[in-house]
Amino acid sequence: MNWIPDSFRRRKLFDELSEEMRLHLEERVEHLIGQGLSPIEAQRQARIAFGNLAMLEERSREIWLCPTLESMWADIRLVARQLRKSPGFAVTAVLTLAMAIGANAVVLGVMNGLILRSLNVPESQNLYSIERAGDSDTSESYPDYLDMRERNRSFVDLAAYAISQVGLDAGHSPVTTWGLEATGNYFDSLGIRPYLGRFFHASDEHGPNSAPFMVLSYAYWHSQFQDDRGVIGRIVLVNKHPFTIIGVVPPTFRGTLVFYSPNFFVPEVNKQQVEGVNDLSDRGSRGLLQVLGHLKPGVTRAQAVADLSSIETWLVRTYPRSERPVSFALGRPSLIGTEISRPVTAFVAGLMLLATLILLAACANLGGLFAARVADRSRELALRLALGSNRTRILRSLFTEALLISLLGGAAGVAGSVALLRWLSDWQPFGNFPMHTPVTPDASVYSVALLVTLLSGCLFGAVPIAQVLRTSPYEVVKAGLAARTLKPFSARDVLLVVQISLCAVLVTSSLVAVRGLIRSLHGPFGFDPNRSMLVDLRMVGLGGDLESPRQRRMLDAVEAIPGVDSAALTDALLLSDNNATNVFTDTTTDLSAAHVAAAPYTFRVSLAYLWTEGTVLVAGRNFMESDDKNSPRVAIVNREFARKLFGSEIAAIGRHFKMPDGTRVEVVGIAEDGKYSSLTEDPHPAMFLPLTQWPAGPQWMVIRSGRDPQQLGEEIRRALHQVDTGIPVEIEKRSDELVTVLFGPEMATIALGVLGGHRGGTIHYRNLRHGCLFGEQAAQRVGDSRGAGRAAQRGAASSIWTGSQTSGDRIGCWAWIGNSGNTRPSFHRLSGYAARPVSPGRCGGGNGCARPCGDVDSCTTRSVGRPGSPAARRMNAEGPLRQVRLGPDKPAPNAPCGSQMAIAGQKQLREDHGSLPRP
Repeated sequence: MNWIPDSFRRRKLFDELSEEMRLHLEERVEHLIGQGLSPIEAQRQARIAFGNLAMLEERSREIWLCPTLESMWADIRLVARQLRKSPGFAVTAVLTLAMAIGANAVVLGVMNGLILRSLNVPESQNLYSIERAGDSDTSESYPDYLDMRERNRSFVDLAAYAISQVGLDAGHSPVTTWGLEATGNYFDSLGIRPYLGRFFHASDEHGPNSAPFMVLSYAYWHSQFQDDRGVIGRIVLVNKHPFTIIGVVPPTFRGTLVFYSPNFFVPEVNKQQVEGVNDLSDRGSRGLLQVLGHLKPGVTRAQAVADLSSIETWLVRTYPRSERPVSFALGRPSLIGTEISRPVTAFVAGLMLLATLILLAACANLGGLFAARVADRSRELALRLALGSNRTRILRSLFTEALLISLLGGAAGVAGSVALLRWLSDWQPFGNFPMHTPVTPDASVYSVALLVTLLSGCLFGAVPIAQVLRTSPYEVVKAGLAARTLKPFSARDVLLVVQISLCAVLVTSSLVAVRGLIRSLHGPFGFDPNRSMLVDLRMVGLGGDLESPRQRRMLDAVEAIPGVDSAALTDALLLSDNNATNVFTDTTTDLSAAHVAAAPYTFRVSLAYLWTEGTVLVAGRNFMESDDKNSPRVAIVNREFARKLFGSEIAAIGRHFKMPDGTRVEVVGIAEDGKYSSLTEDPHPAMFLPLTQWPAGPQWMVIRSGRDPQQLGEEIRRALHQVDTGIPVEIEKRSDELVTVLFGPEMATIALGVLGGHRGGTIHYRNLRHGCLFGEQAAQRVGDSRGAGRAAQRGAASSIWTGSQTSGDRIGCWAWIGNSGNTRPSFHRLSGYAARPVSPGRCGGGNGCARPCGDVDSCTTRSVGRPGSPAARRMNAEGPLRQVRLGPDKPAPNAPCGSQMAIAGQKQLREDHGSLPRP
């Protein structure tokens, strides 16, 4: 250990050593001159006898050096000097490795935060959620949850919760916010202790609406109540119902979902006040998102599943009308069991594979650069070998250079990944939805990133080993530049092939993802998201009766705004909500779960909803005001529903099916199929029920207008505040609501596009999305032939309206044919003719037939396309024109479109079917 004190005076020691060796050499020269040799010959003989002076001096200095640290520091200084001489190579290598290691660090952070990291609750490794093994569904009804909690023998306790959005009034202007409806034992079963105040408990629940208490999250208490400890005991309004704030959760607890951080917690028994519905006694309504609990010590997952299966057997035997046999499984609650964890895990694993390929491609790239750099430095390396350096020392110098570059690139990559991961943790892509992505890197991410960095340096640093070992100093010095000639097939050629192959895989994967997104965006949604806006009514607290004056005033106030074509109410949104209801065939007498014919998605809507959403009615009729609570129950079903229950669409009109309570419902219309749950789902049955017959608390108002959304939104807000100043109005474009559904495909495309574009190009995603979904292409694909139908539905009797949403040839248009008598209006397709406006005075407006409306068998518009053109060929492929009859019940051959008889029919139709303005 003498090198430790010697290290502080090594410069002096080095100088003294050099002086001592010089004196010995001079003494030897003088001795040889005294023997009669010339000075030059004496100098040569002395150096031969003395040996390699530089090597001897270096080895002598090692006496005062740390054998490892000092030599490594010398190598680092040498490498730094060499990199300063080659700034282009240094910057290229560092940036290449920074992007590759940064991509891997980001994916590692996401994997660690979403999959590997446990929930921040006591004994999280023993916390499981209950799900159905068949479809991985974790939802449960409140009565079934109570039976599971009381009858199970495997869990310490079972808790449940559901996500909700409410209008919260804390004394200022009301705002919308998101939280959890949790069972009374939620905090006790998880072992969470309050940061401030207290929590609600099972002992606080005494029936529906018996526990009007609220617990705030720490983040919401900090941001909205400014850490005011006096908030405990304050009364706030939740959807205009009083709730008392009783506590605040600790800052480390953000719920039991890794991607959702609720702002508040309220008891589940107050669901009627929070959501406007009371299904706590309905076993068929699975309103709870998840049931979870800790396994008892010594109980295995298999034993718990067997215990739950015995409970399910008892439920099926006790409640045969609402229960059907299912099998259970246990999953991790952080990602709602396997329902989300399976696709998330597969997606992250795919990203990890791509990131690894990027790293390998970067290493292959740098390996080729290093091999070329060593070839360029072959003369320098040969001289070093000739001067006495060994190959191990040269290889150590090359590895030092590789590790130094990898450390610099790794540091830059990790720094960039940390910034990106912190941004992802705070990212809020869904408006005020409190999304929380806990991907902030921790020590494990940094450790793995360091390991990847060192491994990368070793990989590309090992490429030139063979070149160094084969280097012959004599041949290199003798041949000069000729020694740089490579073999016909070298290691650099192999690396080039590997790099090109990896880049091809990455670019191909990104292009496949982009193509998949384009196909998803161009697919039939079953509605038109363009020119449509939404008003969120979930926190308004509307009743279930459509005839209530408040709902009427809201609809009238919005429809009175200039530029608004129509407005409608619904309790669920297409492609956002998927409330299902069991239905039975009309001949079924045993209405138990075992005899369910289908479980269609159910939408309770107002009269003009289908027109407002842009959903095409392909057969039958729309809802009418005569479809009220005193008339027979009716429904409009989609094509899949008709095929599944009745065998065909034609056979469905006029047929009946039964609801779970035995109510017979007549099918009066067939709507087009659409997407109701996800973009990739198979066709699923769906039905639309009129709110006038099936009262439900409307959740959304859909508005169709061609005006600027921002300006129209302000007018809608003012109009609704004139009806009720306490309404927390949340307005958004219909296309914005699709962000949640499109989030997965968008993120996959962005991630794959970025990773693939890292090696092969840039993906202009923003332009792609706006050009494909919300631009002219989407208007043509999604809403081509709907403009005529929507306009015609708003037309009058004894007239035919055709048109198109966009200009130019449009084929396959629709027309609304109405009669002024008792005959129901119908929706017909004018196949084979291009869209062209029709004048109100004559059926064809001069371009089609000019016969009076009272005696017309068929009325068409002339094709705009020239004969033989692609448009004309498409028109001919559409098939023959459907014959329709126009006019009143008693046709008058000489009653033209503008006659008193036709005008009377128009007036009667408006009275029968609503005074909707003509577009």
